[in-house]
Amino acid sequence: MFQTVTLQSDPTGVGRLTLNRPEHHHAVDARMMDEITEAARLAARDPAIRVLILSSSGPTFCAGGDLGWMRDQIEADGPSRATEARRLAGMLEALDRLPKPLVAQVQGSAFGGGVGLLSVCDIVVAVDTAVFALTETRLGLIPATIAPYVLARIGEPAARRLMLSARRITASEAASLSLVARAVPPERLADAVEEEVALLLACAPGAVAETKALLRSLRHPVPDAVERSVAALVARWESDEAREGVSAFFARRDPPWRSG
Repeated sequence: MFQTVTLQSDPTGVGRLTLNRPEHHHAVDARMMDEITEAARLAARDPAIRVLILSSSGPTFCAGGDLGWMRDQIEADGPSRATEARRLAGMLEALDRLPKPLVAQVQGSAFGGGVGLLSVCDIVVAVDTAVFALTETRLGLIPATIAPYVLARIGEPAARRLMLSARRITASEAASLSLVARAVPPERLADAVEEEVALLLACAPGAVAETKALLRSLRHPVPDAVERSVAALVARWESDEAREGVSAFFARRDPPWRSG
C-alpha cells in the first residue's frame, strides 16, 4: 500500500508507523508526506490501535525535508508552491491531531523537518548519541511550517537560538528543552519505549483522546499560525537566498554567506 512508510499493529494495541526511505535518510518528499498523512488517518480510525510508535529504519531518524522536493518548489509557480507547503502542513496537522498517543522511537539524528515530526509527538525517546538541529537557515530556507509546533514544544527562547543559528544539540540538551522525554543508551531504546507504551496502555483510551484534544484547545497560538507559516514558506522559496542555498548544496559548494 505504501512505498515510503509502513504501518503495522499488534494484538496488544500498539501500532508502528515506520519511515522507510533509508537510502535518503528518510528525507520527507511529497509522496512521504501523503503517505504519513494517510497512515495517521488510518491509525486514528483503527480501534485496534491504542498507541502509535513513530520510528524509522537505518541509522538516521529523519534528515528533514527532501532537498530535491524543495528545489522543485523554488522552480515552481506560486499556486504550486502553496499546494506543496499545505501538503507539508497537513502532514504535521494529521499527526498532531492523532487521537491516540504518539511515541517517537529515535534511533538516530533528526534535522529540520525531522525535529518538526518529533515536536508533534506526545513522548520522544531517543538514543543518547542522537544529534538534533534546525538546519534550514544554513541553506537559505526557514523552518516555517514546523515553527508553530517547535515553538509550542520548546518555547520561544530555545526556538530562537536553535532556528537562527542552526546549531546542533545533543540528546541530553534536547531533553533539557523537553524536545526529548528520555535519552537512553542505544541498547535501552526498545525497552524504554515499551515502558512508556505500557503506561499509556494502562489508561482509558477515551480519556486519553479527550485529554489530547483539550490540551490542543488550550494552546495559545496565533489563530492563523498554519496559514502564516505556509505563506512564509512560499515566500522564502521565491527568494534568491533559497535558490542559491539549495543550488550550492547540490553543487557541493559553500553558499556566499559561508565563504571566507
